[in-house]
Amino acid sequence: MTRKVPIMAHSPPTVILIHGLYMNSLCMRPLGRRLKRAGFRVEYFVYPTLRRSLRDSAGALLDFIHARAAGGEVHLVGHSLGGLLLRHLPAVTDRCPARRMVTLAAPHRGSAVVRRLSAGHGRLLFGRSLDAGLLGSLPPWPRDWQLGSLAGTQPAGVGCLLRLVHEPSDGTITVSETVCEGMADHVCVPRSHANMLLCPQVAAQIQCFLGQGRFALQADTLSDIMAG
Repeated sequence: MTRKVPIMAHSPPTVILIHGLYMNSLCMRPLGRRLKRAGFRVEYFVYPTLRRSLRDSAGALLDFIHARAAGGEVHLVGHSLGGLLLRHLPAVTDRCPARRMVTLAAPHRGSAVVRRLSAGHGRLLFGRSLDAGLLGSLPPWPRDWQLGSLAGTQPAGVGCLLRLVHEPSDGTITVSETVCEGMADHVCVPRSHANMLLCPQVAAQIQCFLGQGRFALQADTLSDIMAG
């Protein structure tokens, strides 16, 4: 009698979502729900954005990734300061178990708005997020780590409100600040800094990059992803 070998179910890829400054996992939940519907298993990494350096939080994130990598493929998505947290992973490990990473409105070259607002006593508003973070001076990015950077172009945010931004931006972070040397791809979407977390188009672009290592450039291709 032939013994039947049980077929093991394939584990869906895991996406770890990482929030930005002053935030927590709640702001990432709408994006997480969209990615779940697309077939991903979603986890949320929470860290103190003001009290701990990004380098120290990167060490905690690495432990968080390792605890979930045994179950299958892992990807990372960081919004704003959360994207800069990803930049510190190469400083704490030379082999990251995450396959692909996406940053949303992350100021890879530092933020001019934060630079202005943090002058003098304003520095207290940002705590340790300024250290090798929002002011720049971030660790270099390895070219063999697949990173996609997404920028917003709808100018609605504190930078516009205070008239601190004078070039294409999401209202807080300029498009040029989202460019990271060594990244695999870059794309712009017509959304503001906070609104992109609610946007189906952004979720579709994330899905595209995590699946293919590049963003969708054709509108019809992106529509197919959103419909699927």
